[in-house]
Amino acid sequence: CGGTKQSPINVDTAQAIFSPDLRPIQLSGYSLPANKQLKLKNNGHTVVLELPESLALTGGYAQQYRAAQLHLHWGSPRGPGSEHTVDGRRFPAEIHVVHYNTKYNSFTEAMVQPDGLAVLGAFLEVGHGENQYYHEILEHLLEIQEVGQETFVPGFNIAGLLPANLKLYFHYNGSLTTPPCYQTVKWTIFNQTMLLSHLQMSMLFSSLRTDDDKLLQSNYRPVQNLHGRQVLASFQTTPSVKHSPG
Repeated sequence: CGGTKQSPINVDTAQAIFSPDLRPIQLSGYSLPANKQLKLKNNGHTVVLELPESLALTGGYAQQYRAAQLHLHWGSPRGPGSEHTVDGRRFPAEIHVVHYNTKYNSFTEAMVQPDGLAVLGAFLEVGHGENQYYHEILEHLLEIQEVGQETFVPGFNIAGLLPANLKLYFHYNGSLTTPPCYQTVKWTIFNQTMLLSHLQMSMLFSSLRTDDDKLLQSNYRPVQNLHGRQVLASFQTTPSVKHSPG
């Protein structure tokens, strides 16, 4: 995992470059009927929800990507656990929705190609009230406490796990954040955060266990060096100051 385009990174908003070419992300097929059963699994590193290929990214990227899975990264009662940071700030948790380029036959084939993967990331924070969309996942965590356990979740609107505003985001080229760390990911990190209740956030870091029967906590990778990569922003991150002569 020692490449020069590794993830996650710290997004320095003052250094981010405004790019008017970055169009709003468009999701297609994200609202699933309740009779569509989705597999939820504890893989020892995170909780993974497998997604049907009918979910797709149809805007915001130059090519079409279809969904494969989503997973979460979180901290512990001792501290936050998002993977990406913004201006050095770490958020309580982070969701990643993983997609692969439709020009390849499978996720496995796409993950080694330079334009193979697209991941949507959003930060989770504590707010007032319960988040009904995250409830659809969190209420099943106790069924998959042990590594390798899986259960089925009724379909719901997966888009509800992501911000309502899909226009504001940061974009950069990076990698998977777990081995084999392939540098094939076009990252989108949304500027708007998702709010969960205090209880929901604590369910996230007190439900799953690891191989050695410890609580699965702080499952994030430290931020990686940019090595000169540019981080683009779909919006103006700094107010433009006009200096009049004299």
